[in-house]
Amino acid sequence: MKYARWSVLAVSLVATPALAGDLDISLTNNSVKGQVNFFNTRSDIQVATGYTYREGRRHIGNLDFYAQGRTAIGNLPTTAAVGLRGMGWSDRNFDGGALMLGGLATVNLPDVPGLSFQGGAHFAPRILSFGDSDRVVSVETRVAYRLIPNAEVSAGYRYLSTRLDNAPRKHLNLDEGVLAGLRIFF
Repeated sequence: MKYARWSVLAVSLVATPALAGDLDISLTNNSVKGQVNFFNTRSDIQVATGYTYREGRRHIGNLDFYAQGRTAIGNLPTTAAVGLRGMGWSDRNFDGGALMLGGLATVNLPDVPGLSFQGGAHFAPRILSFGDSDRVVSVETRVAYRLIPNAEVSAGYRYLSTRLDNAPRKHLNLDEGVLAGLRIFF
């Protein structure tokens, strides 16, 4: 049954770019992540799905729902989003998930067209975690440069960790590392 869930998620990532706002692929030394965002930054909502494979047979899936809008931090144009991320993961010996609260922001630098800083943070306390997860924390930061109107490259850092419930080791880094990414806009 576990394989069927992951197969459906993987197929949805491959089949949905025609409906998408963008497709984001990022790599760390030990993992690969694909994320499809269904609406562009001008929409009032954002719905996304993602899948991460990490060495050692670790599978991580996410489904996101955000309210988003354009604002400014200082005089810098910013797109911000707040909402929910449902996340499930499976490892050799453990599995779990969470309903995380959090948000994302992209800050553009008008003096350097194409350059932006992106970040996101999500958290699920014990009450919103299930399976072997007791608490989940996710943080990601990036510096991105838009090469052409419909593609950007990025570099950054991703951290996704859970505290394990009733396990010999109490902490598990689900995914962590310096990343390089490519985003294609539709």
